[in-house]
Amino acid sequence: MKSHFHCVYDMKYHLVLVTKYRRKCFTAEILESLKEICEKQCVRWEIDLLEFGGEADHVHLMLEFNPTLQPSKFINSLKTVTSRLIRKQYAEHLKSYYWKPVLWSRAYCLLTAGGAPLETLKAYIENQDKPT
Repeated sequence: MKSHFHCVYDMKYHLVLVTKYRRKCFTAEILESLKEICEKQCVRWEIDLLEFGGEADHVHLMLEFNPTLQPSKFINSLKTVTSRLIRKQYAEHLKSYYWKPVLWSRAYCLLTAGGAPLETLKAYIENQDKPT
């Protein structure tokens, strides 16, 4: 658990970003560069990057946000910055995959992660002592 001003929170998210057209364009070197860029962006946004991993056509990030941040704004910024920097750094490699300046699909997957299972939380809430 962490605290921020007057709240205590534990907000972890699993983010999946997929390449445009699911092109398998990432190499181990590109994934390492993506990890470094993501780490820097997370520091700028005051977000903890707990885990990073990926394959040839997508990446996974485990993130911890504070409640004042809008995940969608961070994700759009992250996608913009990573796309711009990776396309610049690996232009020669990526030109065989894309004919225009793209990297990510417009969509993303963001899932909450961690904490108690839903059934446990439901049971806890249902079994609260109700005042008489």
